Amino acid sequence: MNENSQTSRSAHFRSFIFRGLGVVLPPLLTIVVLIWAWNTIESYVLRPMESTVRKGVVWYQESWGQGVLEEIPANAITQGDNSFSYDGVPYVPGPTGRKYLPAYVVDTVDENADYFDTNSPPLNSANGYWHRYIQVQWMPRRIVIPIFLIVFVTVLYFVGRLFTFSLGRWFVRAFDAAILRIPVVNKVYGSVKQVTDFAFSEREIEFNNVVAVQYPSKGIWSLGFVTGNSIKQLSDAMGEPMLSVLMPTSPMPMTGFTVTVRRSDTIDVDMTVDEAIQFVVSCGVVVPPNQRVIRNAAGEEARPKAKYRDGAVVLPSNSTAEGDRSTV
Repeated sequence: MNENSQTSRSAHFRSFIFRGLGVVLPPLLTIVVLIWAWNTIESYVLRPMESTVRKGVVWYQESWGQGVLEEIPANAITQGDNSFSYDGVPYVPGPTGRKYLPAYVVDTVDENADYFDTNSPPLNSANGYWHRYIQVQWMPRRIVIPIFLIVFVTVLYFVGRLFTFSLGRWFVRAFDAAILRIPVVNKVYGSVKQVTDFAFSEREIEFNNVVAVQYPSKGIWSLGFVTGNSIKQLSDAMGEPMLSVLMPTSPMPMTGFTVTVRRSDTIDVDMTVDEAIQFVVSCGVVVPPNQRVIRNAAGEEARPKAKYRDGAVVLPSNSTAEGDRSTV
């Protein structure tokens, strides 16, 4: 009795642990993926663009604005300690003492020392002071990130428009063909492209409804998506309507097989296309609520079992007679 009790407690403990993981992991993994995506974009897109713009602004300030002076001008008003005022702007020596930069640049950078991290340009030159000044005064993250997102989305929109039509579409196909000829790289690129095309591209195939088909052999049922009526010659040869069905594969539904089956050999399933895709991706784990089997306290199915016979679903009736069956 004690062993059974301990076994039951252990089973309940494992069950609660797995149930907790089932609740926590989906949002946690979603957050991790989003953070990884943002870090990737920030490292390889945002920071290089930000650095390029900042270098351009610093170059303009040093060349044409109140940037860096190589020596003390003749008409400058000296104030001691090698500092001076020129055109009403106070200048102080840089870290090396060989160049002079505006005092407000040094003061602003020193006052916001905690704003910078290890990725910021080092303060070993007047140019480094200017980089940090532009970063904290003109290009803080609260301004850079919203502007970057707006520009990024705009660029994606125009790139999408450019490569959707004739010349752009030809370029994309030529680029894909060239990449797919490179050994090793074609395996990675092909797999990634399949995933991105399925996730981000609009479906060019219109799925009419979800059906169950005996595939790949009789007695084995698989979910498929009806894409339309099949070839007319096949329908005429079989003497009944035929359907074209896409049979997706688990856990990657972007690949699959196209089969042609008789309409009478399919069962319409009360599931949306998205629910069917979730079912396929999860390898049958995620089942829509209206399709879950309800069991009673004894562990038996509470709903009657349907049978498939002669091209139709046969439900057992209340009568015990063998011939008394209802067919839908």
